[in-house]
Amino acid sequence: MTRSLDEYHGKRDFDATPEPSEKAARPRAQGRGKNPRGPHAPVATGLQFCVQKHDASHLHYDFRLELDGTLKSWAIPKGPSLDPKVKRLAVHVEDHPLDYARFEGHIPDGHYGAGDVIVWDQGIWLPEGDPAAGYARGRLRFTLRGVKLHGAWHLVRTHMPGKREQWFLIKANDTAARAEAAYDVLAALPHSVLDGGPAPASPPMLPMPALPSASLPAQLQPALATLVDTVPAGDWRYEIKFDGYRILARIDAGDIRLYTRNGHDWTARMPRQQAALAGLKMSSGWLDGEVVVAGKDGLPDFQALQNAFDAGSGEHIVYYLFDMPYFDGADLRTVALEDRRAALAALLQARGMRDGEAIRFSEDFAEGGADMLASACHLKLEGLIGKRAGSPYVSRRSTDWIKLKCQHRQEFVIAGFTDPAGGREGFGALLLALHDTENGALRYAGRVGTGFSRATLRDLATRLQTMRIRRTPMQAPPTGAEARAAHWVRPELLAEIAYADMTRDGRVRHAVFHGLRNDKAARDITAERPETLAAEPAPPASQHTPKKTSRTVPSRPPPAAGRTADVTPLPRITHPDRILDATSGTTKMALAEYYARLAGWLLPHLRERPVALVRAPDGIGGELFFQKNAEKLAIPGMTLLDKELTGQPMMAIDRPEALIGAIQMNAIEFHTWNATVGDLERPDRFVLDLDPDPALPWKSVAEATQLTLAVLDELGLQSFVKTSGGKGMHIVVPLTPKEGWDEVKAFSHAIVKYLAGLLPDRFVAVPGPKNRVGRIFVDYLRNGQGATTIAPFAVRARKGMGVSVPVHRDEVAGLQRADRWTLADLPARLERQTDDPWARYSTTRQTITPEMRGRLKRK
Repeated sequence: MTRSLDEYHGKRDFDATPEPSEKAARPRAQGRGKNPRGPHAPVATGLQFCVQKHDASHLHYDFRLELDGTLKSWAIPKGPSLDPKVKRLAVHVEDHPLDYARFEGHIPDGHYGAGDVIVWDQGIWLPEGDPAAGYARGRLRFTLRGVKLHGAWHLVRTHMPGKREQWFLIKANDTAARAEAAYDVLAALPHSVLDGGPAPASPPMLPMPALPSASLPAQLQPALATLVDTVPAGDWRYEIKFDGYRILARIDAGDIRLYTRNGHDWTARMPRQQAALAGLKMSSGWLDGEVVVAGKDGLPDFQALQNAFDAGSGEHIVYYLFDMPYFDGADLRTVALEDRRAALAALLQARGMRDGEAIRFSEDFAEGGADMLASACHLKLEGLIGKRAGSPYVSRRSTDWIKLKCQHRQEFVIAGFTDPAGGREGFGALLLALHDTENGALRYAGRVGTGFSRATLRDLATRLQTMRIRRTPMQAPPTGAEARAAHWVRPELLAEIAYADMTRDGRVRHAVFHGLRNDKAARDITAERPETLAAEPAPPASQHTPKKTSRTVPSRPPPAAGRTADVTPLPRITHPDRILDATSGTTKMALAEYYARLAGWLLPHLRERPVALVRAPDGIGGELFFQKNAEKLAIPGMTLLDKELTGQPMMAIDRPEALIGAIQMNAIEFHTWNATVGDLERPDRFVLDLDPDPALPWKSVAEATQLTLAVLDELGLQSFVKTSGGKGMHIVVPLTPKEGWDEVKAFSHAIVKYLAGLLPDRFVAVPGPKNRVGRIFVDYLRNGQGATTIAPFAVRARKGMGVSVPVHRDEVAGLQRADRWTLADLPARLERQTDDPWARYSTTRQTITPEMRGRLKRK
């Protein structure tokens, strides 16, 4: 059966519709090669598939498989189902061009298919047997590797009458199947996979046998939220910000413990919650949530919660659960947020937990954050917690979890008090303090004199009297009359304070006391300063480009060994308005200002290494030059390396002026050797570059990265991961220089061959686009002498100007793509970054051992 594109073209007016208009199937092999990605280098890819959600006269889903140069297409009125018992009608429609697989947009009214189209899923399909023969006889069996759809499927032609052929799309019964009553993939994952959001993880299961087993850790640090000042763009889930205590529950073979965020065991204080958790009948796990007590108005009341704990009366305490990092021998931390929460909700539902009981599920809302925040503030709630869709669970503060407050509110250290006046008993006001974020010193932060009940005044005054000291505990105390009226105490108690605002000298105004806290350490209390999250997807770089009269960009990157916090002054840049990338509008000046701003981050990775440049005199749309030879390059401050060392005059870029000088010479990319000039015969690292078939969905790359990291862990090698800024990921393994190039390259090759032998359907150890079809080539060839790798924080000469960025391991699962950050939005990430993902890189000391080689041979 042959279908051309004539029917497709005959139904469309391409002067009015935005759909692709090509009149012939494009060649099967097309794309960009390497060194440095010339525009005509062929790249073979796997057979692509897509599912487009088409909101036309009737909402339906278009299922398309690449075959014989076109997309064979079926309209599925009810969309795909993961339930093998459900047969979905699939109406065979006209073939579509291959470029249609990425089409999203609005087809105008009055035209064929009028309505909105999004790419609901995409990836590659692997046919069983000869796909052309199977298609001709009306029976296709295949495997999907998509963002949302996985596993084995069947397309079967029926003999039902109709103007069009009637087929059935049926999910095979395998580990990717789900009962539709338990999980509706269309409802759970309704959005486009091209909108910049994170790739969803597999649908939830209880239990989750597909996950690797993991021992239950004795302790677990909670995921913490970052205070932000505005509702961010992107795909977020919002929960009520409870006014209570954060509690983590550990369950291990009937032993149930309840811990505060600082690891204090509060099990004895919450016997009802302990008994309710026993009713879940979990063999093991960690659960995360918050305990609250409702006040007279039905809203969470922190003072009422504290009173309940003080009185030993827990009948009104409710434990709201919102996450499940571990469950019955499985580590769920890398599973997407929605799936962890769905599994938790299903667990509570399966055990019959109801609203009146001691534990409840913390519901979330997918409505707009601004509307949700307005409603929360109207109800006089504390605010909202936002969690990024698809994010993993990380035991640190991150911007995947955020908090939006209706009013200023945080903890303060109690440093002293004043005497009561008039008819008041106990004390007059509490003197508050905060630790300085730079030197840790305690400084005065104002006073609070309202919000106390009589009982609180009396009880707290008694407690403060036992804590009195002679001198102020603050390095920056109040002065004058405030100091003379003060009684100082040991800075150990914490007060929860709401306030209108804070003065320039750091003192609260219109403060109200809400209770004491004893679930946090006083030494950790600093001023909470809201951050502004960069919008996702980021606006074009042209919107961020400073005026060309600017010569510096303010920035204070976190200091690190070898890193400078100062911004590099810019010399005169010729042709500052030259457009380097038409899609983002990035100019040569914008590139220079980016490198000036991030010189302190990039230079430690360039220093004392031979460097190669990718130069683009006419922008990335013109001819690119990959330049290793330093001859005829007049770059100020550049270090020329002895030709005897390298066989040709090489360059090293160790100073800011050389970095900016290279930009003046139209350089965009900076690639470095795996050795330093101190010992060019022995590499101090090796790199594994995960190079995927371009048709593979990003989730396959993320999973392959995690698998490769796991193999390196098993060998006992510390490794660090970064995005490539292009299509794949880079794993960097630092070494103490000991062995030569051939030995290190052979070892990296052995790792790649082991991966390909372990999972041949995912990895390939042989280079070449044809060998990589449907799989990922882990490139070890860049570990030979003279080979180079893009440096961390270097910009790529590709559409969008992505950047190679070091990331935490636990960020890999939630990444959106390898060019997730560009020169426009990476500085914002670095400014809010609280810890360096590669902080231990420069201090890692390790060598390749005979045992490691032997283990790879035995496996």
